[in-house]
Order: sequence, then structure tokens, then C-alpha cells
Amino acid sequence: MELFTAIESRRSVKHFLPTSAMSDEDFAQMIAATLLSPTSYNIQHWRFVRVCDPELREQIQAAAWGQSQVTEAAELLLVCADVQAWQDRPERYWAEAPAETRAVLLSMLEDFYTDKPQLQRDEAIRSCALAAQTLMLSARGLGYDSCPMIGFDQEQVARLINLPENHLIAMMITVGKAAEPARPRSGQLPLEQVLIENHF
Repeated sequence: MELFTAIESRRSVKHFLPTSAMSDEDFAQMIAATLLSPTSYNIQHWRFVRVCDPELREQIQAAAWGQSQVTEAAELLLVCADVQAWQDRPERYWAEAPAETRAVLLSMLEDFYTDKPQLQRDEAIRSCALAAQTLMLSARGLGYDSCPMIGFDQEQVARLINLPENHLIAMMITVGKAAEPARPRSGQLPLEQVLIENHF
């Protein structure tokens, strides 16, 4: 699918065909594209939990206040982040760079993140958000629909997936074939309200 068609036709679908599966090839292509998303210092904070176990899906659906797309969609992915990834063997983020470049980046990285917990968290969420959008557009380009979700009990879902310490769940994404079209766009703000030049 052409890029701008994918962007225009990507909608948050709430109801999926439960009999429609995603092929292994399509899933692999979608994830491979997602991993090319930009991220601060190339840290790649993201960790994707692919929920395949039907029983676990039902438990997550209960934690998501019964939303049907959790169990109906072909794929359920929890987009998580390692908030402390910036200090977990950071040299690996530039493994192919020259040694002198790595040394400079390691110093910059430490100065940027040390003793700044809010920044650490913000950057992890930003990385996940960029990856999530890439994932959804990739899915759309392959002919699938998706829905980003934050409507769930974070603590309960974290327990269900054994979320490690220093990790967070940025969102859930369901992917599959729509059972019914998304509702029409109903409140797009005009450009003049959202595009500011130079100063507010």
C-alpha cells in the first residue's frame, strides 16, 4: 500500500474478525519495520510482548474492562519499555560505530540521563510511541487494521505478563482484519488551530 494511503486509511478499529489470522511472514515484516523506528541515542527501549495464549488474552481482556478487540484481533501486542535501558550495556547501541564515536556517545548518554528519572521515563515512552506508530502503519500497509489501547488496568496487566522491574507498559495494540469499519472521523481540528509558526 502506498504510504499516504496507509496513513489516511489507518483508523482505530474496535471490532475484528476473530477467524482472521496474520501470517507469519506478515508478522515478521511488520516487526522488522517496527524495529527501524527512531529512538533516542539508539537505545531501543521497546520490548514487545506478543500475547498468543488464549487464556492470557481473556485475562487481559478482563483487565481491559471487557473490550472485545483484545480477544478478537489476530494479534495482541503490549508495547513495553525498559526505562533503565540507557545504562544497560549501552556500548551495544553503537556496536558498529568507530571506537572513538562510541566513547563520545557513552559520555553524552551518561550526562544526558543520570539523575533525571522523569527524562528517562519520558524518553522510554517517546521511543515506544514512535515504534507503535510504525507498527500500526506497517500493519495497514500489509492490509491489516489496528487499535492502540491505553484503556486497561496497568498494574493488573503488568502482573499478568510478569513485567520486570524498571519497565512500563506504554500501550497495547491489537492488529487484525476489521469486522466493521471505524466510525467516520468526527472532530479533526483545523490546521490553523494546531500549526504554529515560531511562537505561541
